[in-house]
Amino acid sequence: MELHMLNRSSNLNESLTVSHNQHSNFLRVWHFHPEFELVIILKSSGTRFIGDSIQKFEEGEVVLIGDNLPHMWLNDKQYFKENSVLKAEAISIHFNRDFLGTDFFEIPEMQSISNLLDRAKLGIRFYDPKTGLLDKIKSLVDLSPTARIYKTIEILDALTKHQRYKLLSSNSFLRSFNKTENKRLAKIYEYVFENFNTDISSSDVAEIAGMNKSAFSRFFKETNRKTFTTYLNEIRIGYASKLLLENKESITEIGYLSGFNNISNFNRQFKKIHDRSPSSYSKFHKQKR
Repeated sequence: MELHMLNRSSNLNESLTVSHNQHSNFLRVWHFHPEFELVIILKSSGTRFIGDSIQKFEEGEVVLIGDNLPHMWLNDKQYFKENSVLKAEAISIHFNRDFLGTDFFEIPEMQSISNLLDRAKLGIRFYDPKTGLLDKIKSLVDLSPTARIYKTIEILDALTKHQRYKLLSSNSFLRSFNKTENKRLAKIYEYVFENFNTDISSSDVAEIAGMNKSAFSRFFKETNRKTFTTYLNEIRIGYASKLLLENKESITEIGYLSGFNNISNFNRQFKKIHDRSPSSYSKFHKQKR
């Protein structure tokens, strides 16, 4: 899963762009760009990768992604079958932080939006957005460029007041990704995201990084402030959480599908991260739904 920097600049010389995407599946490219991105998923489901967060995505969710934060929406397998009639549909709004001028979001009246954009550096998923907010985002598609700017400010202001949200990526990923060594780190993250559910080890990743095992272990811990094993377990548990929410496989199968060869270790690592067992986690979210 190679990381790409995408050019989102508008050929229409617009400082804010709105895209209504309707395809058989979303673009399978792990990428980043200097623009902020506000996304509403209208149709389809699958796995959302944002920074080092791996979670299930579904229809109706709203996500705000900060500048230069790697991300990808990967549809479920059935969306890629040859005779599939399924559709993936989303609206994406892209804008630079200074699209209204260098200091616009620094004035007192815009402070809450400025704080929202600061939080977006890790990616924000907003839970249970009200129908009015979803309709406002959808309406951007048919507005004039000037009206889109007014409406986007209104939408961002509404998001500052939304109380049910979750930051997605970890600070350690952001710190390491922004370091000067990010080419080496990009290779590491690409390999881990491609192979986390297989039997990989720190020795395998050290070889990808062009380092010996000891040097790699020191480098990774200094950069991410956690060991490689801890990081790998967090990625695997993130994927396992997504599978538990989908409720299609047994807990034992999910443990193996997430890269754990020992179910006792899977249960132990899951409880360490979520403070509850996989079965308790699954039951809790079923009750919430």
